[in-house]
Amino acid sequence: MEMVLTEDQELIAKTAQDFVNEKSPIARMRALRDEGDPMGYSRALWKEMAELGWVGIALPESVGGAGMGMADLAVVVEALGRSLAPEPFVSCVGLAAAAVVELGTAEQQESWLAPVASGDQAMAWAHLEPETRYNPTAISTEARQDGEGFVLNGRKVQVLDGFGAESFVVVARSHGSSGELDGVSLFWVPADADGVSVERQTLLDSRNAAIVQFDHVKVPHASVLGEAGQSGEALERIIDRGTVVLCAEMLGGMSEAFRLTVDYLKEREQFGTRIGTFQGLKHRAARVFMEIELARSCVMAAVRAVDEGNEEASKLVSLAKARCSDAYILAANEGVQMFGGVGMTDEYDIGLYMKRARASELTLGDANHHRKRWSGLSNY
Repeated sequence: MEMVLTEDQELIAKTAQDFVNEKSPIARMRALRDEGDPMGYSRALWKEMAELGWVGIALPESVGGAGMGMADLAVVVEALGRSLAPEPFVSCVGLAAAAVVELGTAEQQESWLAPVASGDQAMAWAHLEPETRYNPTAISTEARQDGEGFVLNGRKVQVLDGFGAESFVVVARSHGSSGELDGVSLFWVPADADGVSVERQTLLDSRNAAIVQFDHVKVPHASVLGEAGQSGEALERIIDRGTVVLCAEMLGGMSEAFRLTVDYLKEREQFGTRIGTFQGLKHRAARVFMEIELARSCVMAAVRAVDEGNEEASKLVSLAKARCSDAYILAANEGVQMFGGVGMTDEYDIGLYMKRARASELTLGDANHHRKRWSGLSNY
């Protein structure tokens, strides 16, 4: 497994970084936050990113995508993570669209993914329920068969970018009990369907999230992804795909937090000398650098394993998420510490990375969850 970018990926990475620097500096995220933008991101910029081919990088060519892999998508998302760009790549592309690619028929993919690839619509992943604590099969949302389709009843929380999405991929249970692999079903549900209600929430880092309620929502058999009640194993693979996209974003965020910190160490003077010359701070900065590079290697290994269908993919995804969670929080915490008192103020950007690090760690499983998952997959 090669642990370096290909020439094409290097070109994509440079193009993405140039675009982000011009169109999505961190000041844009601040403006969206301060204005209380209900969407939390720019649909116009989402459309522009789709026109560049980014939204469809990992989608099939048959729906207007590029038919490339998660490794190619990761370099784009890393660039977005550097400026905390809030566009819905994790929920829409990494999770919801990935589910349609994984389980959908050619007709379903054409109908539901083409508007996503073009940037005209966004999908959201409706999976988590209250008090489930990262258990992917802890699903109580009911999918009761009724005539020519199903009736959905349940409540989903922490639906990333759920407010304003045109549709949801909903994880529900058509039979069995919460926690069982058997009985898990996935459904595509339009956001404007009767019985669907969406309550906007704002995460710690100002990102868009929602509570989505399904009250006697009728969906036809044509809205089922895969075979009803048989999607439990696929669910793990879909979540792995979303997790590596999130890891790539986290990698970009921690890298930028470290860059901001090093620049400050080179500029800030104390006792007549730049604080970057202090040996104690050099050691701390060196540790952060090493943790980021270790996280980078883990992310690169994970995205390639997912693309290859490697049997070690799930282990490598959990390894990457655990390492990224630790490294991002370390980079943000050390940044705030080295900035000193001003690091705690909103005037400086380093605090924004601290908030994003906390929110990212708790998304799709925290470090402890993924260490436990890794050990279980390794038969420890």
